Amino acid sequence: MTIWFHRGLRAAMTLATLVTVMAATGQAVAQTRCPVDNGGLVLSPGFCATVFADNLGHVRHLAAAADGTLYANTWSGGYYSTAAPAAGFLIALKDVDGDGHADVVQRFGATPRSGGTGGTGIALHDGALYAEENGRILRYALTPGVSMPSAAPTVVVSGLPLTGDHPMHPFVIDAKGNLFVDVASATNSCQVENRMVASRGVDPCIEKQTRGGIWRYDAAKSGQVFSPAERYASGIRNAEGLSFDAAGRFFATQHGRDQLYQDWPRFYTAEQSADLPAEELMEITKGADYGWPECYYDQHQKKLVLAPEYGGDGGKTVGLCAQRQGPIAAFPGHWAPNALAIYLGDKFPASYRGGAFIAFHGSWNRAPLPQGGYNVVFQPLVDGKAAGPFIVFADGFDGGHKEPDRAAFRPSGLAVASDGALFVSDDVHGRIWRITYTGNGSDRPTLASGASSTATASRPALPPEGIHPDAGRKTPALPTPPGATADQVALGDRIYHGQASNGACSGCHGFDGRGTPLGPPLNAKQWAWSDGSLAGLRDIIAKGVARPKRYQGAMPPMGGSPLSQQDLAAVSAYVWAISHAKDTH
Repeated sequence: MTIWFHRGLRAAMTLATLVTVMAATGQAVAQTRCPVDNGGLVLSPGFCATVFADNLGHVRHLAAAADGTLYANTWSGGYYSTAAPAAGFLIALKDVDGDGHADVVQRFGATPRSGGTGGTGIALHDGALYAEENGRILRYALTPGVSMPSAAPTVVVSGLPLTGDHPMHPFVIDAKGNLFVDVASATNSCQVENRMVASRGVDPCIEKQTRGGIWRYDAAKSGQVFSPAERYASGIRNAEGLSFDAAGRFFATQHGRDQLYQDWPRFYTAEQSADLPAEELMEITKGADYGWPECYYDQHQKKLVLAPEYGGDGGKTVGLCAQRQGPIAAFPGHWAPNALAIYLGDKFPASYRGGAFIAFHGSWNRAPLPQGGYNVVFQPLVDGKAAGPFIVFADGFDGGHKEPDRAAFRPSGLAVASDGALFVSDDVHGRIWRITYTGNGSDRPTLASGASSTATASRPALPPEGIHPDAGRKTPALPTPPGATADQVALGDRIYHGQASNGACSGCHGFDGRGTPLGPPLNAKQWAWSDGSLAGLRDIIAKGVARPKRYQGAMPPMGGSPLSQQDLAAVSAYVWAISHAKDTH
């Protein structure tokens, strides 16, 4: 257990003692003033933010207790390349003096030394804290007035699948004690060969028996084991965000499938694939099927259409999708909705109450269009239905770099506190913001000043004579591999970064070639599928990688891009060059 005390508070004082002293003296919680920079965020009018806590590890989901304690689950494992904290993956935080910052931070639960990896899901119910850890849902009993659990947890559910593309398990608990767990898909679209060009879908998709849906368990019962029998709803590729409204309606977000163009270039353009399919907000009902993998939602046609793996033709045919359940609201493709919070507080203006806040983790699959997301949006809801378009409520998380490996922060969790504040977490540096309303109550949902409402705008037009591709770039010179030319390396650079031939390499391997959870680093000279020679790199890029050894993303032949033999030679030369450079860019 790790405890941080703020402003010289004696280490011997427990959190409960501090709260008791404050209550006895009648100290009022101070009204937080807006800092000059709002913790780096751009917010809708009337709101301000403070950095509640920072550098906590990969903070995923949050849960806010009635006594003001905020709980966070952090994650490690193979999804992240940085080292996990030595202490517990679960965190209890509290702002004792009311200045908008956590004074006490306590870590507990599984540690890397105990074999723990942390997780995403976390919730509070009936005097206990529930948390996901390494394929299990654990229950920690809590003592009133004490934030830290003192006893070992009990196992509520075990055996949750950890393989494939989506090993996380967000969950939520309703007022009756039903525990709903997202068991996301192991694949992108249930293909015979995951993420491979023109690979047909498994029909029927056997994966749907144990993946791609919501499972229901009893939060009060210990020793439950995952099985197909507890499936509550199906056809949901990845429901990261889960929440209830005041009427008890159950909502979830859906991550739409990837790589329509890369896998099916005869049906889609790169530009279509960058924006399709939509990310979704769905109302979840027992027994419903929301379409995956046979269908995807086209936000422009406002309907589910048949996926190419199952006989689709680029969005024209509906087929069986007419019998599937569509969303109540849709958002630009590939923004990655990682958290959902229906606002049930009373401190935000009336037009926000009952609406949905959604944290978008940010895209990787929108090349050649700009990447998007990396924000928190607000979707108005009335009686469980969308009541107008969404607005970008909080922006600026990316720090000017909307790329998964370059963004300063990526929103990953949301929680509404008992005092009406909205907490937002980040899983890059482990920052948590506290957002409060300071206006007069008249503000309506309005686009955050300086925010981008959409990520689908076309790139700036080029002059008729064109622009030299290296003009203005301050990058170190790259070596030229034997048998190649400097011009090939330069062309490969442009393809790699999506500036030519609709290249999509940086989406999986990172802008600087340093790797992402989807693809390995290319600048470390550690090769899993070749000897790192120019010929070896060319061969593996041409063939693709259908079954990755360590990383989540399969690589289709030619990286899923329409590469000519000339392009292939150029990309191979560039990958060789960055792997041999002393200072890659």
